[in-house]
Amino acid sequence: MSSFLEELGWRGLLYQDTEGASEALAAGQVTAYCGFDPTADSLHVGSLVPIMGLVHLQRAGHRPVALVGGGTGLIGDPSGRSTERQLADLSVIASNAEGIRRQLERFLDFSGPAAAQLHNNADWLVPLGAVAFLRDVGKHFSINYMLAKDSVKARLEDGISFTEFAYMLLQAFDFLELNRRHGVTMQIGGSDQYGNITAGIELVRRTTGVPVHGVTLPLVTRSDGSKFGKSEAGNVWLDAARTSPYQFYQFWVNADDRDAAKYLRYFTLMGRAEVEALDRAMAERPESRAAQAALAFDVTARVHGDEAARSARDVSRLLFDRKADPRSLSPSALQVLRAEIPFRRLAANRDVSLSSGSEVRASVLDMLVETGLTKSRGDARRQLQQGGVSINGRRLGAEEQFVDGNEAIAGAYFLLRKGARDMALVELV
Repeated sequence: MSSFLEELGWRGLLYQDTEGASEALAAGQVTAYCGFDPTADSLHVGSLVPIMGLVHLQRAGHRPVALVGGGTGLIGDPSGRSTERQLADLSVIASNAEGIRRQLERFLDFSGPAAAQLHNNADWLVPLGAVAFLRDVGKHFSINYMLAKDSVKARLEDGISFTEFAYMLLQAFDFLELNRRHGVTMQIGGSDQYGNITAGIELVRRTTGVPVHGVTLPLVTRSDGSKFGKSEAGNVWLDAARTSPYQFYQFWVNADDRDAAKYLRYFTLMGRAEVEALDRAMAERPESRAAQAALAFDVTARVHGDEAARSARDVSRLLFDRKADPRSLSPSALQVLRAEIPFRRLAANRDVSLSSGSEVRASVLDMLVETGLTKSRGDARRQLQQGGVSINGRRLGAEEQFVDGNEAIAGAYFLLRKGARDMALVELV
């Protein structure tokens, strides 16, 4: 087995590990878990660090367990928060947990000698009685021990409910149940989870005497101080219905040079030599943005598939590189483009097109007006006369008010560009 901790180390993904973790990993296959909060029906890019932690664990020959917090999600983790979470409905949490389960299955291999497992802690937390919980779990923790945890100390001044105060005990019970049921002996989580992880280690030790361990990963920050995982539209989700593959690709391709090297290590499976080669390319030719392009394609392909990544890449090139040839766009890329720029579907029997035998001509003036690139036909004529209009990559002449249907992309599409930045897409039907 390759060294899991060494892999995390060179990638900058190892924040801390508890005593004995390295020796346990070296001794043979370890089963380790990481929890995921189902407060939404999709994970976001902030969840990718712990996900990649499980991926690297499995690649090192160990068995990953993804735990969906269907039970703890009803309470809410106080870690990293200054206010109380809103309590969610059980049916909503269950639905969210199922959505997250499907996303996790894209990253982990559920077959073979290191087959991943998926579990939901609602299975043991929801039926758990208060008396049994206090007797079997609560008795192992002093109030002083719990007050010393950073997640609790940070909330004492403004107040913390008993509900959230007890969260670490629920997470500790998860570790104990996973150890009993599935032989889990390690927990992986963000550095803000260290207190919860060590509480679980303490409970397992006191209850069973089995040595268990913890590994934490760094919280991701941006070099400019802004919050990682946010775009202008808000959270960057792994669900294509919430964040389109194109917008997802844009989030990564627009990474700051200061962040791109770190993200390549955190979020891809590229080897050390390949990552360092991209580091050098970024230092020597920063204008090429080769590192960002490689990062964006790799992560988008992993989350949304190769075809979606290629379409997002091709549309991105088209929109930001005037030398890109729109005639090379695939049908799937055209579908992506339709969602990202003004789009109109225009009937061939309207004034927009004229038929003469088998020949179809499209009115440039009408397309410019219908798509909103110009306010009127007079404005459209002025743009043509000034040489500011191109269609499917070809600049039109001053008097060229119609284009032949044979120029259409995929037999139906015309990509209009006015000036340097304004674009629209027309489909003739």
